Amino acid sequence: MASAAGNYARRMAESSESYWERADLVQTVLDALAAAGLDLDRLDVDQLAVTDQFHGGGKAVTLRLAELAGLADGASLASPPRVLDVGGGLGGPARMLATRFGCTVTALDLTPSYVEVAQVLTGKVGLADRVQHLVGDALDLPFDDGSFDVVWTQNSGMNIADKETLYRGFARVLRRGGTLAFQEPMAGEVTPLHFPIMWADDESSSFLRTPEEMRSLIGGFGFLERAWEIVTETTSLSSTASPPPAHSVQRIIMGEARLAAMTVAGRRNLAERRVATVHGVFTKE
Repeated sequence: MASAAGNYARRMAESSESYWERADLVQTVLDALAAAGLDLDRLDVDQLAVTDQFHGGGKAVTLRLAELAGLADGASLASPPRVLDVGGGLGGPARMLATRFGCTVTALDLTPSYVEVAQVLTGKVGLADRVQHLVGDALDLPFDDGSFDVVWTQNSGMNIADKETLYRGFARVLRRGGTLAFQEPMAGEVTPLHFPIMWADDESSSFLRTPEEMRSLIGGFGFLERAWEIVTETTSLSSTASPPPAHSVQRIIMGEARLAAMTVAGRRNLAERRVATVHGVFTKE
């Protein structure tokens, strides 16, 4: 039984990586930044936000989640806070946490091309001594127990069915009294979702649970809730009036045709309350 479960987890990881992986992504990103008029030798974290914040709401909601988590005042955190960013993508949140809040960040992502881009951009903004990017599986975190003051994750659990293993791992690598901060789409009042959506073409690779189920699950791993906010409107690309620019991460990764279809489905999901995005902050007891 354990072997069968392990094989299933590996198949799901391979499927997720295949969905997100992109060839020649470093050059594609650099070309897009240059076409937008940015000097590749004088980049800063704020300039990159349109391109490297690959989650609903972008830079603004990253900063809002950091505020909820108490990173601005450093409450109950080491100095500098040691942060694990699970599903770090192109590295936008990790670099933002390092520059705005003085964190040292380890970002983990399953997709090699994303990690390669993240490493290049982190080097270009001079943060390689404070932010590192690794290829790795969120369900098999390669870190010692209690290694981090903060576990941070934005829009990374939607493709993961085994949320019990995911949050058990978060609890293991987080020190006692440490902070779990997340942004996560969850199942809305009405099901099922309309597809395609940003993280899946169909229901075979989308695994959402309701906010009530997630709240109970997280609490079961020794986490004490500090904040829980429904932020669906502010994190939905479909709720914005203007389309994202050409150097946005959504256009770079998804392309014009796919993004257009996702926007239509996203508007329906938003209007029909089929998805609920949550900002949650918890303390490990």
